Amino acid sequence: MLSATLWVDGDPEVISDSIGPEAGRELPRTRTTVRREGDATVVEIHAADSSSMRAALNSYLECIRIIEDIHRVAEVRP
Repeated sequence: MLSATLWVDGDPEVISDSIGPEAGRELPRTRTTVRREGDATVVEIHAADSSSMRAALNSYLECIRIIEDIHRVAEVRP
């Protein structure tokens, strides 16, 4: 089994709350956990094979990018 750990800096409450539901929706042949650790969100992915790992990493990294983009836009004040 393959494993990867993503440490995401930023607002851990926003990121973990946003990614949490995705972790509950398991991707095929993967298991994912999301937790807060200090000022970071930790995403641990365990996958049966490299194809599953690639798909899971792409999915979570895209979610994180979107969350950060939305957070950045929401912080901009005129």
